[in-house]
Amino acid sequence: MVELVAIETVAAAAVESLLDRAFGPDRHARTAYRLRAGTAPLRELSFALVEDGALLGTIQCWPVRFLGDDGGDIPLVLVGPVAVAPERQQSGLGRRLTAAALAAADSQGLDLMLVGDPEYYGRFFGFSAAATAGWRLPGPVERHRLLARGAGVPHVAGEIAPRVTAAA
Repeated sequence: MVELVAIETVAAAAVESLLDRAFGPDRHARTAYRLRAGTAPLRELSFALVEDGALLGTIQCWPVRFLGDDGGDIPLVLVGPVAVAPERQQSGLGRRLTAAALAAADSQGLDLMLVGDPEYYGRFFGFSAAATAGWRLPGPVERHRLLARGAGVPHVAGEIAPRVTAAA
């Protein structure tokens, strides 16, 4: 039976190994890793799926901030990475992990962002690029893949940066 658990109950080395298998060892060069610099994943929004002691998937969420050109400083949560063991992909595990993290975030009224497939995250989870056209990140991003959801998501120009000192 596949069990959803808090990610901190899983060995960090096992999580890193799964991320390497799912995304490759060059994953640290991605822009999303720059947004996570100096932060720790949000424990209450980060989960793992295990079955008979084997790690099948993980999701981590991270504190980031939107620094608006208008002077605004808005806390956001960066969703991802969502990693599923390659041999178990396309089995609904990623959707289950995402649903768990989003339910936890929604219960706290948090505004979310991610870099991902707009058709998938829009259809199943209500994310869109409607607010993100003026957002800047600390590295390259395909604009149509920069997605957000939530009542407080800013619809103005600004920069996304790590939120090192504030908790979500």
